[in-house]
Amino acid sequence: MLFQTPQFLAFLVLVLFLFYAVPFRTGRFVLLAASYSFYMFWNAKFVLLLLLLTVVDFFAARLMSRKRRVFLITGVSANLAFLGFFKYYNFFAASLAQLLHIPEQSVLLQIVLPVGISFHTFQSISYLVDVYRGEQEPIRNFVDYALFIAFFPQLVAGPIVRARYFFRDLYHWQPPSAEIFSRGCFLILLGMIKKVVLADRFGAVANLYFADVTAHPGALAAWSGAFAFAFQIFFDFSAYTDIAIGCAALFGFHFPENFRDPYFANSITDFWRRWHMSLSSWLRDYLYIPLGGNRHGALATYRNIMITMLLGGLWHGASWKFVAWGGYQGLLLSMERLFQVRAGIFTFALISVGWVFFRADTLHDAGTVVSQIASLHAGQWLLGPVHLSLIACAAIAARWPLLDRIAQSPVWAKTVVIVCGLIALELFAAGEGTVPFIYFQF
Repeated sequence: MLFQTPQFLAFLVLVLFLFYAVPFRTGRFVLLAASYSFYMFWNAKFVLLLLLLTVVDFFAARLMSRKRRVFLITGVSANLAFLGFFKYYNFFAASLAQLLHIPEQSVLLQIVLPVGISFHTFQSISYLVDVYRGEQEPIRNFVDYALFIAFFPQLVAGPIVRARYFFRDLYHWQPPSAEIFSRGCFLILLGMIKKVVLADRFGAVANLYFADVTAHPGALAAWSGAFAFAFQIFFDFSAYTDIAIGCAALFGFHFPENFRDPYFANSITDFWRRWHMSLSSWLRDYLYIPLGGNRHGALATYRNIMITMLLGGLWHGASWKFVAWGGYQGLLLSMERLFQVRAGIFTFALISVGWVFFRADTLHDAGTVVSQIASLHAGQWLLGPVHLSLIACAAIAARWPLLDRIAQSPVWAKTVVIVCGLIALELFAAGEGTVPFIYFQF
């Protein structure tokens, strides 16, 4: 059930009606049942896996008062074991088969990746670690904890929500004000527009180019393909999180900001403060800092940066191209720190080159595109005037606090905005059908 479909909107309206038709104590059960139903739309059999991990984490946190380290290791290991098997078994098995010169098919398994497993396992791990550190009290109501893990707006692709913020809203719940409710509605509408008008339109160009990277030789073609995917992934993923944050707001929950104009960043470090902020902060707090951060000298700092970004790349996908993408980001961050220079105007170009590894079908294809980017042959520019106009409009809109102004505007003004937004969805949709969000594969 994709966010941008009429089916999801009908589902959302029904859940809102049921949630507000009963007292809040009962409404928690409504949200939990709706969240598990939402997950079952994707693959019903994996709901048992979600429930099993929830049970393990719930009791591991409760039992930490007896043997803290033992039950921390138990809970974290269970999450990593399931993530490792479903997401990485075939990757490591195939790599080992190549190394040992044995047929890959003899070691590969037919494994279906449970949707959202990367996100809810990280959310679970952060909860367990916070309980271990004494920063979060163990949750004593199983329904409450199950809702934290399965809450449908962010279940599939984030943002990664920390337990302390979710349970703050849950245990001190207040119905959203009219302004917050309307802001949530406009975030959902904005996310829809970002997805079907912007992301899918740039996606069509990126798909054309990366389907056969040798069909459009030359630097201009390579750069336009890289830029097309850069804008596709930004509009696509920020669209999902806009809708997720908007849906949560309708139920009285405040999700963290996940993007803050990342392509206006003036350095790679600044970019990672603005891009997928819930993941960036997770990697910082639960990986980079525990590794030692920048506390043990320059060489240890560069090592910790590289380990963090390599594992961050691998988190995105079981492929060497994602490892290369993470290594590329780690190298840029390390060089920026070593030479005390900022990439400035070149930041977007450097980030776009990195997206080539993320989008290309294989590491070999990524190498081909990078070599074309550096070639002297011009080739064909693939982005048209419509794409450039959309980029300009989006850049201007990003500099204005439109959502807050709209949320505070009179009813007639809100109505006009909604009507215009719906017209934009109808008239300017990319016309590629219902395209899944990119981060659903992770």
